[in-house]
Amino acid sequence: MTTPPPTPVDTDAAAFVAALRRLKAWSGLSYRQLERRAREAGHTLPYSTASTMLGRDRLPREELVAAFVAACGVRADEAEAWLDARVTIACGGRPAKTTITPRNRRFRQPRWALAGAVALALALLGGASAAGAFTDDVEVDDTRTSLHLPRS
Repeated sequence: MTTPPPTPVDTDAAAFVAALRRLKAWSGLSYRQLERRAREAGHTLPYSTASTMLGRDRLPREELVAAFVAACGVRADEAEAWLDARVTIACGGRPAKTTITPRNRRFRQPRWALAGAVALALALLGGASAAGAFTDDVEVDDTRTSLHLPRS
């Protein structure tokens, strides 16, 4: 292992798992050897779980990543980079840089127009409510009605 280990990728789950596959290839260890080395490092990593983890494009659990990178022989500071990359992906990844093009601008205008229309409607309703437009201004006289007609 004269070459440095692969670095983690924090763009998406599929790229992260592909980097884990490269890390396994870099280590040169079999799945059974990885299981033993993980156990020696104080982790639990069944060989079948490691195989399944690398066969999918889903983000593995944090404890599996920690056990896997430790078993592959990654130093503690480099292992933190793997865990940080996993957390970044789990939390939605890095925000993509977007530039406003005429095509994107077309979709942004209705949002602003809708927000403006909602603000205007709320202001009008608030003003009408404050002016008493929604209250009943007619005074009700006190009337007494009876179901029986008065006797004469």
